[in-house]
Amino acid sequence: MVLFKRTKHHKGSIYCLAWSPIGDLMATGSNDKTVKLMRFNADTSNLEGEEIELSMHDGTIRDLCFLEDTSNKSSLLISGGAGDCKIYVTDCATGTPFQALSGHTGHILSLYTWGGAMFVSGSHDKTVRFWDLRTRGCVNMVTPCTIPGTRQGSPVASLCVDPSGRLLVSGHEDSSCVLYDIRGGRNVQCFKPHSADVRSIRFSPSAYYLLSAGYDNKLVLTDLQG
Repeated sequence: MVLFKRTKHHKGSIYCLAWSPIGDLMATGSNDKTVKLMRFNADTSNLEGEEIELSMHDGTIRDLCFLEDTSNKSSLLISGGAGDCKIYVTDCATGTPFQALSGHTGHILSLYTWGGAMFVSGSHDKTVRFWDLRTRGCVNMVTPCTIPGTRQGSPVASLCVDPSGRLLVSGHEDSSCVLYDIRGGRNVQCFKPHSADVRSIRFSPSAYYLLSAGYDNKLVLTDLQG
């Protein structure tokens, strides 16, 4: 049952969307260079209030994620994409972008958070950056090696961190997937379950399995214990 539909929500294609952790906010990002933030009422199963349009980006928004700001008891929206290669942090209570994080030299293609103040970003510049909003900056940067025995990487198209916060997996445009030990600071494994860009990747809740999807039309389930 469709609860509501917006046929012209953005002026362009919608590339990404996200729910806040407690389900009271939704956000969408588009190639019209805007982010739209909406408040959702679970009791009425509908939107409430006026939507907020954010126009700080100068390129296509490729990914979004929410963080909970426990100090202020509010939600923060993280957004990134093409254009100036910056990641923007928006206070959802006021609808105000208050921080622009610089560091990437290519388009941001993927964002992921696993709780707390930490999140990761993957870019066309072949790097993964770890960000901590408590320090307001990048706390680590890695280039996942997609060719074993070398330092050569590939644009990072997708990301995920396991529930424990110990393992990162990155999906790349050269069809590679790379497992990285966050605490140990080392690559664990590189494998190629696809024959084209790996555009979406997720750990199972137990982190025993990895689900990936690519431009080769394949959905692949990998047993990480085998």
